[in-house]
Amino acid sequence: MAAVSASALPLVTPVPAHVVVIVSGGMDSTVLAYALHQAGSAVTLLSCDYGQRHRRELDYAARTADALHAPHLVVDLTGIVGVLSGSALTDDQVDVPDGHYTDASMRATVVPNRNAIMLDVAVARAVSVGADAVAFGAHAGDHPIYPDCRPAFLVAYESAARLANEDFLSAGFRVVAPFIECSKADIVRLGDAIGVPFADTWSCYKGGERHCGTCGTCVERREAFAVAAVTDPTEYAAAPGVS
Repeated sequence: MAAVSASALPLVTPVPAHVVVIVSGGMDSTVLAYALHQAGSAVTLLSCDYGQRHRRELDYAARTADALHAPHLVVDLTGIVGVLSGSALTDDQVDVPDGHYTDASMRATVVPNRNAIMLDVAVARAVSVGADAVAFGAHAGDHPIYPDCRPAFLVAYESAARLANEDFLSAGFRVVAPFIECSKADIVRLGDAIGVPFADTWSCYKGGERHCGTCGTCVERREAFAVAAVTDPTEYAAAPGVS
């Protein structure tokens, strides 16, 4: 995919008046929240505690909410952990794999139906607060591993959400993923251009005191900063290539 400059990176047109943004605390969703806020949307942030190993990401989502002076709801979904077994993110018996994000081993990090579950909650929130859009931070690098980050899923989910909430959603309601055809490096470039404090984001799936530096999301994070030629403020426990 050709690189997309920060000035050309596609956002939502027209800009939603009020959007519920699913914010994990990671780089993609954080940049999305900042970009929509700076574009003029009123943003309501929504995060989910689904028993993830790296739940410290929620603290970073709270930092974004504070910085944007935005409402922030953390939804307790820990009751469903029992049905999410088999994923390295929710099952202590499965190790978080090291290596490149697109390697087959990264399939161990798939949480069954995660985006659909979180989007359902976000759409419900949008109905209750009268928002005209829900946004999430899927990007092109997610496509090989996560089926619920692909364009076909976005189209199908938006249609289902409208049908499920007919007569309750605002006119023209949308489910949007502005970065779905963009690379992680594109997102870093945009975040740098609009002043996102990357040190206040969390990517590591292992959830230690520092980014491990070796899991798929850490490898992807390092690469994105390098490709974008933006200084990486992240403190990693391991040097590149060390596991």
